[in-house]
Amino acid sequence: MNMTTEKTRPAGLAAIDREMARQHADAIASFEAAADMAAKAAASLKRTGKLLLLGMGGSHAVNRAVEPLYRAAGIDAIALPLSEQLGQPLSLEDRTIFVTSQSGESAEVLRWFDETGGNADTFGLTLEGSSFLARTAPSLVGAGGTELAFAATRSLTVTFALHLAIFTALGQDPASALAVLQAPQTLDISPALAALADVATIVTSGRRLQGVAEALALGLTELSRRPCFSLEGGQLRHGPMEMLGPSIGVVLFRGNDATAGLVTAMAVSAVETGAPVIIFDGSREEPVPGCITLRFKPESGLAAIFQMLPVAQALMIAFADDRVENAGTPLRSTKITRSE
Repeated sequence: MNMTTEKTRPAGLAAIDREMARQHADAIASFEAAADMAAKAAASLKRTGKLLLLGMGGSHAVNRAVEPLYRAAGIDAIALPLSEQLGQPLSLEDRTIFVTSQSGESAEVLRWFDETGGNADTFGLTLEGSSFLARTAPSLVGAGGTELAFAATRSLTVTFALHLAIFTALGQDPASALAVLQAPQTLDISPALAALADVATIVTSGRRLQGVAEALALGLTELSRRPCFSLEGGQLRHGPMEMLGPSIGVVLFRGNDATAGLVTAMAVSAVETGAPVIIFDGSREEPVPGCITLRFKPESGLAAIFQMLPVAQALMIAFADDRVENAGTPLRSTKITRSE
């Protein structure tokens, strides 16, 4: 292709490319540097047995992804958007609180601390060590500084690495998750991209990996400016199946866990509607006929998340680049949301 017709990489996507290129190294560095503070957070969790995860946007998607993992570790965990906690709060009493904000400066973070002061078991997770959040609460700080690109990529991976440090301090073995970070799997996304070529929008869904599905839907919406959204697998069953058809892409996340069979059943049903179906598959289940399967090593928990996330990010970026002239440059938003 000659240079006059080749599409120039939009500046916003080039910025995301730079973040993604360093996300694995930054995640490993974050895991190692966070050990001391992670031990304090883990001690709090052992003492309270309860966790409230607060964040907005991509931070809330991370919280949704780790929520079932904390529950599996015996902690009564719930993830709420900070905006909901401000309007209709759950009690903070006898709970450990994790406030997540990659910038540490979001409007809701500032107001929540102003109105509540947090509690003695409040911890921050952020990428910015000099931020309001890091100054106000004992914080796990990710390596590499603030994410500059609009849609969250590196910030998600780094924040998951901070959680990996906490799970390690709780006594879990981080080896499989670290192995993925040290040798990420690259998969060919072109069949998935081709399958989605003619869709108007995408719905993402999972069961235990629903938080990852939500992170992908958020990024797809931000970058492609299409109303891509996410529904937990059971919720997708209860009525919204009506929207499915050839113009709606379906992206499913199937891990090596007890919910894999339910994701399989959804894939079978979705294929019957004529919708193009992509499965991010880290299970031991058979491929579903009629689906495009992106096959990963069988993993669950953070190892599964670390495997799938960069490939999902690559798909989201390519999908947006096909549809939007200046993908990655926000028109109606800012990277740090300072208004409520």
